[in-house]
Amino acid sequence: MADKAFLAIDMGASSGRHVVGSLSGGRLRLEEVYRFPNGPVEVLGRLYWDLLAQWTHIRNGMHAAGTRFGSAVASLGIDTWGVDFGLLGRNDELLGNPYHYRDRRTDRMMELAFQTVPREEVFRQTGLQFMQLNTLYQLLAMKVSRSPLLDVAQRLLMMPDLFNWMLTGEKVNEFTDATTTQFYNPRERRWAVELLEQLGLPTHILGEIVPPGTVLGPLRESLVAENGLAGARVVLPGSHDTASAVMAVPASGRELDWCYVSLGTWALMGVEVPEPIINDRSLKLNFTNEGGVGGTIRLLKNITGLWLVQECRRVWNQAGKSWDWDDLNALTERSPSLAAFVNPDAGEFLAPTDMPAAIRAFVERTGGRVPTSEGEVLRCALDSIAMKFRHVLEMCESLVGRRLETIHIVGGGTKNRILCQAAADACGRRVLAGPVEATAIGNIMMQAVAAGEVADIAQARDVIRESFPLEEYLPRNTAAWDDAYPRFLQILEKTSNP
Repeated sequence: MADKAFLAIDMGASSGRHVVGSLSGGRLRLEEVYRFPNGPVEVLGRLYWDLLAQWTHIRNGMHAAGTRFGSAVASLGIDTWGVDFGLLGRNDELLGNPYHYRDRRTDRMMELAFQTVPREEVFRQTGLQFMQLNTLYQLLAMKVSRSPLLDVAQRLLMMPDLFNWMLTGEKVNEFTDATTTQFYNPRERRWAVELLEQLGLPTHILGEIVPPGTVLGPLRESLVAENGLAGARVVLPGSHDTASAVMAVPASGRELDWCYVSLGTWALMGVEVPEPIINDRSLKLNFTNEGGVGGTIRLLKNITGLWLVQECRRVWNQAGKSWDWDDLNALTERSPSLAAFVNPDAGEFLAPTDMPAAIRAFVERTGGRVPTSEGEVLRCALDSIAMKFRHVLEMCESLVGRRLETIHIVGGGTKNRILCQAAADACGRRVLAGPVEATAIGNIMMQAVAAGEVADIAQARDVIRESFPLEEYLPRNTAAWDDAYPRFLQILEKTSNP
């Protein structure tokens, strides 16, 4: 075992995992010590996160890491999804259970905000993609509903910040997650307090913004006593899970012609740039400028990813099937491609009760060939996601002014080989898929940088490239995808903004 080990607590929107990484001979070795389900809880028509269950899982995973690795664990770091938050009141009392970003309380909040602050001005101050789930519109929904919690709140902590406070007692806002709120100014590297003031939202709840690599300090003594991680420090990775995933993109420091897709429930597609790109073009294309590791900016677009497929599987299995992912792949492979498309980001796919029915209804409404079998529904979903990748790739290239030759796909979605090949076919680009556990790997390597085990982010990516196998997908049958692309664009024009 290496002298030092690093624990990544990686919490996604559908599952969480504790992964321990150790470096030896210039390679990273991973061991997963704990995994748990995650997801929303519905109460009286509202969607929440089960914070206490999440906290229990965090502690259970730390105990598993302590039992397995003990004092070798030099540090730990936590990453989660973006936009959601908790509020602390007087005496650091947690105010309520955090809402889930798919809760419908934010319906029409963007339009309401724009009545006070024009859309163009919001983008000028924040450079962030417009999505109704952004923290800004969640706070506005609380104001509109006259939530008493907003009146007594003393601090806002994004989800990873909230867990870091529970771990250490320190209350800070980590940079990459703060940038997902739509009230962070990436040009001036500070909170966009003027925007909040214009909307009548409190600014005193905002704390100090600190970068990835910051050492918060030791664990609370009560936690050390139960998990055996004496001496472990809490280190901030890219606390937004996409920031950690992009940290793990195995690109050489000499490469400039690549983009990334962090693929899971969501697909985050974009490029890494040194400064935000905030102009009329990025506004029109609804791109986002989120914080990355090393002070970089992730110029990207959120795309609905494997959520479509995950929800189809959930609905079918609730109805009596017992299909695993191999079963779904087999169904897909038996179905013809390019027969029908949906807009993956259409509003009806945000939180439908029956995703297969929603897909069929969308195709019928937009004049396509309605998929009938389960395999046809899946093929429609995956082809549509791949076509959306092509659309966003074209946008990325127009914003950075160069052709992007390689698409790096990282994350759990790389296991879906059908989608990876479809991405290569639709985009006409080489796709390099891997590593699978990108977010945990990026989390661990940021801790390794902070500990001085690797020199910098470029060297960390070199280690990742040498440590994990990559799968290459080359374009095939691009003519058929080229012929079908105008049909997909027509659907986008009918049903969405860019």
